[in-house]
Amino acid sequence: MATPTDFLSACAAAIGSAHVYTEAHDTAAYLTDWRGRYTGRARAVLCPADSAEVAALLRIAAEYDIALVPQGGNTGLAGGATPDESGGQAVLSLKRLNRVRHIDPINQTITVEAGCILADVQRVAREAGRLFPLSLAAEGSCTIGGNLATNAGGTGVLRYGNARELCLGLEVVTPAGDIWDGLRGLRKDNTGYDLRDLYIGAEGTLGVITAAVLKLYPLPAAQVTTLAALASPSAALALLELAQRVTGPLLTGFELMSDFCLQLVGQHFPSLRYPFAERHAQVVLLELSDNESETHARVLFEQLMEAAFEQGLVLDAVVAENLAQSRAFWDLREHIPLAQAEEGLNIKHDISVPISRIAQFIEETDTLVAEHAPGARMVTFGHLGDGNLHYNVQAPVDGDPKQFLADYQYAINRVVHDSVHRHQGSISAEHGLGQLKAGEAARYKSPVELALMQAIKQALDPRGRMNPGKVLDRQDA
Repeated sequence: MATPTDFLSACAAAIGSAHVYTEAHDTAAYLTDWRGRYTGRARAVLCPADSAEVAALLRIAAEYDIALVPQGGNTGLAGGATPDESGGQAVLSLKRLNRVRHIDPINQTITVEAGCILADVQRVAREAGRLFPLSLAAEGSCTIGGNLATNAGGTGVLRYGNARELCLGLEVVTPAGDIWDGLRGLRKDNTGYDLRDLYIGAEGTLGVITAAVLKLYPLPAAQVTTLAALASPSAALALLELAQRVTGPLLTGFELMSDFCLQLVGQHFPSLRYPFAERHAQVVLLELSDNESETHARVLFEQLMEAAFEQGLVLDAVVAENLAQSRAFWDLREHIPLAQAEEGLNIKHDISVPISRIAQFIEETDTLVAEHAPGARMVTFGHLGDGNLHYNVQAPVDGDPKQFLADYQYAINRVVHDSVHRHQGSISAEHGLGQLKAGEAARYKSPVELALMQAIKQALDPRGRMNPGKVLDRQDA
């Protein structure tokens, strides 16, 4: 009869014993998620060097009936890359698959392995005179494989789309250990089912993404970044519509931040100063990217701001005069989650609703949350241009955050997710479902949709060894 030692010996023979971690001091960093919400156990952490070694490990796992948990930079926010507490699973780290295989400036593509750090891909593209536009706060440590597995969004979705829209082809290792080479840099390919889109967003539950062909774009000749103060989310929606009409595809960023968000940033990061002389209910970070010239971008921006002030949409505005000021504006936005963490435990929601319904959603849901949890503080910010809000709830002032979560987390989650559902939205816009929301998704998806997802899982991973308990709730898998 095969033993756990036999499995480890086979893995060591396939990838080298130095890359099979079993000691606690080697495995600890792989067993807890970024938020510290989940900590699991694993019989080993496996670190293959290339797709052939990944395939070998999946064949070994199939032979010994071992479940695998693929992991990239371990920056996920839904526990999708953390093993369970049984100790029977193995973590499959893709960190050593970190090579840029090819860059084609004419085809505007770059082919990279799954363990490439997002910021490194951006840098390589920039050195070739191209832009890879996926950008998010964790870009210095998250990996392309994780970005694709969760269909990451970020700040550029408004113009460039999310990870799925930025990917043209994939290389995937199946649960049986076969390698599917779909690394085709084609914009048009009507030859059957779109397997690429099936694996993107699947969080490693159907197979392991080992490489991808990604879209590139020309580097912009100029960028204009501004912070605009507004009275309400409704005014922000009106400004978004105006900006899209005046600037068209030049609009690349449109981020909404409530006043309380910026108060938290100022409280915990005093060097990041509030940009206006007086407080305003809402602030929008707006950015234009122009491939023509700085002059052209400024002219369009001035037309936009003139119309916005005339219509009473914008109460005040500050324009970045250089790259450092632009970076400072983005720092305000990107430090909101960090300020929340400093303030204490909170209840996070990564949701999306149709853009036209955002103001109504905020107004209605704020009222419902206040009824269920008096004194709760709303930390609402996000990518208004694509309908994605981080709708977070902080404990009352001087309240005990742990007790607040214990008393109200379930009720608040239900209130928020029910409201999202009424507004025809999604309870996970860009973080994935992981283990955090697998059960919640089953609550809101139709029986037909769940049955289709279960059929796909059964067809591609009939033994349920790929990242079990993620995306599909255990009882639904």
